[in-house]
Amino acid sequence: MVKATPALEWLNRLDRAEAARELRRCCGSSRWAETMAAARPYTSVQAVVDKADEVWWTLDRVDWLEAFAAHPRIGRAGGAGRAGGAGKAGADDTSEWSRDEQSGVSKASRGRFERLNREYEARFGHIFIVCAAGKSGGEMLRMLERRIGNNSDDELRLAAEEQRKITRLRLAKLLT
Repeated sequence: MVKATPALEWLNRLDRAEAARELRRCCGSSRWAETMAAARPYTSVQAVVDKADEVWWTLDRVDWLEAFAAHPRIGRAGGAGRAGGAGKAGADDTSEWSRDEQSGVSKASRGRFERLNREYEARFGHIFIVCAAGKSGGEMLRMLERRIGNNSDDELRLAAEEQRKITRLRLAKLLT
């Protein structure tokens, strides 16, 4: 188990509103961030990650959609093409995290991503979300092509699982 870090101690010392704002950098769901902030203090980074997963799966569709909307569309990281915003605090870090996570998307594949993203959004009512870290543009494009054929309920659960993975990565960045 990873013990408390200076960053974890910092998070534990913030007032509740500040902690929720910082946690929204990791997951754009207000309810998730507020619940996580209320559950402090945490004794370890692993305790935060475990609680993050637990809280995530108690949320409903509206909360998940709010989290998805805080991400830029795959292939359009950083500013233009954003589906929503992650809030004021940490917005620069969040944009940088998105750019790093999506670094596998090449200029050559962006046009196809943009077209399929529009189709996906029209079909499901939310952006295509994938934990892009470590994936090539080709892998993500194939995932989008495959997932666009899912039914709405299955796709929502898949997108929620991808958001959970993203949140875990971002918590690690925030707390280490």
